[in-house]
Amino acid sequence: QVQLVESGGGSVQAGGSLRLSCAASGRTFSSAAMAWFRQAPGKEREFVATINHNTVTYYADSVKGRFTISRDNAKNAVYLQMNSLKPEDTAVYYCAATDKVLSIQVLSTAYDYWGQGTQVTVSS
Repeated sequence: QVQLVESGGGSVQAGGSLRLSCAASGRTFSSAAMAWFRQAPGKEREFVATINHNTVTYYADSVKGRFTISRDNAKNAVYLQMNSLKPEDTAVYYCAATDKVLSIQVLSTAYDYWGQGTQVTVSS
């Protein structure tokens, strides 16, 4: 059974930092693209960042320069370092994976595997 399990969410004041982790099990994702999405209350799920099997990264404009996505294939894990957090970053953050690696994927429909989400709350 393939599973993605996020951790590291929590509450932080504006300007603070959090590091999210996503641990994968059930198969190796070293050849897959991994991504983070987020969903705020009343809003659609939105793309945050992705990293492909060659560690090429791509970010949403709203987080560029503040968030960093990375992966550790030996641990079958992906991370999201979030700095300079803003109240508008408040959302449930989801880890996702796809075997579609020929191009950068920013649509949620391109991802086949999802975690259950972890809450990030940023207070002003």
